[in-house]
Amino acid sequence: MSAAEWVPESPTLSDLRSAVQECRGCELYRDATQGVMGEGPTPAPLMLLGEQPGDREDREGEPFVGPAGGILHEALAEAGIEPEATYTTNVVKHFRHRLSGKRRIHQSPTSKQVGACAPWLAAELDLVRPAGVVLLGGTAGKALYGSSFRVGEARGHLIDWPEAIATPTLDPWVLATTHPSAVLRAEDERQATYDGLVADLKVAAAALKKKTEK
Repeated sequence: MSAAEWVPESPTLSDLRSAVQECRGCELYRDATQGVMGEGPTPAPLMLLGEQPGDREDREGEPFVGPAGGILHEALAEAGIEPEATYTTNVVKHFRHRLSGKRRIHQSPTSKQVGACAPWLAAELDLVRPAGVVLLGGTAGKALYGSSFRVGEARGHLIDWPEAIATPTLDPWVLATTHPSAVLRAEDERQATYDGLVADLKVAAAALKKKTEK
C-alpha cells in the first residue's frame, strides 16, 4: 500500500489538497468523507504533526478544528507560538473509525496505513521546510522513529530528526509531546495534562526564538 502514485510532482498546497481526494493508497478512503491535508503557511518555521483527522475534521476538511484542536490552539497561544508560524497536519489523511449506532468512534491507524500515507507527509515537508517539528502523540512519533518510539521517554526536549527520513531542511529539530486529545480524556488530571502540553510547547517556542535570533 502506498499513496505515492497520487502525489503530484512539485505540488503547491492547493495541488495536494485536490490530489488527496483521489488517493486510493489504502482502504481508509472508503469510509471517510474526504482526505484532509494540512493547513498553514508554506514555508513555515514549525510543523505540528498529529495522528489523523477526527470526526469534525473529516466533515469540514481542515485539521484540528474539533475539541482537540481547540485545546491545541489554546496551548500554543499560552506557549507564545503565533498561528502564522505553524503548519498543522496529520500523518494519516483519512479518518479511521468504527460505527457505534450513529456515532463514528475514532480508531488509531495501523502501521501499514501510516506507511501508505508517508508520501503525503514527505510532500508537505518539502513545501513547509520547517525548522522544527512538534510530534503530537505516539502515532506521529512512530511514523518517524518506528514502533519502539514512546512519547513519555522523548517528550519535552529537542531530539534529532531521524536519519532514515530525508528532508529538504538541514537537521530540523523535533520535539515530542502528548496529543491534545489526551487533555480531554484526562478527567481528574486534565489541568496537569494541559500544563504539561504547554510546558513542552514552550520548549519549542524557545527553540524557534533562538533560531530567529541567529
